[in-house]
Order: sequence, then structure tokens, then C-alpha cells
Amino acid sequence: MATVNIRVDDDIKAQAQELFASLGMDMSTAMNIFLRQAISFGGIPFTIRQPRFNEETERAIIEAHNGIGLSKAYDSVASLREALDAED
Repeated sequence: MATVNIRVDDDIKAQAQELFASLGMDMSTAMNIFLRQAISFGGIPFTIRQPRFNEETERAIIEAHNGIGLSKAYDSVASLREALDAED
């Protein structure tokens, strides 16, 4: 078994240890899972990207992608017409 040393911000390490502990594992186990997934996936096993939009816009993009809040249901044509007339 080999040893790997990495440098990590103290706060990030503490947050990661807390998360992994809540999942019933230690940092070493979590890193082994990550490495195995990277090998199996043939690369980083998740998307790495830099946010391009503010939080509100990101949330709207995710909602649109998932079809949330795109349209309102109407129980009749009359109620649809009423809503359309009210928007004028």
C-alpha cells in the first residue's frame, strides 16, 4: 500500500472530513473511492466548470433544464383566455 501526501486548505479539509464522517468513511477511504472512480471513468468522474452566472441565474437555468416553472396549467380554455387577457 502506498502513501500519498497532498496539500489542502485547513477549512476544506475539515469540511471534507465532516462530510465523509457523516457518510461513514474517513478521508483515506473517500480518496480511494475517488481514485477508483477516476480510473473506471477514464478521467475526472464529475464535471469541472467555472460558474458563468450569478446564483439566481444558475437556479433559473437548472429549473428550466428540469422543466420547473415553465408553464401554468389551466383547467379550461376560458381560464386560459382570462389569464391571457389579464396580462395586457
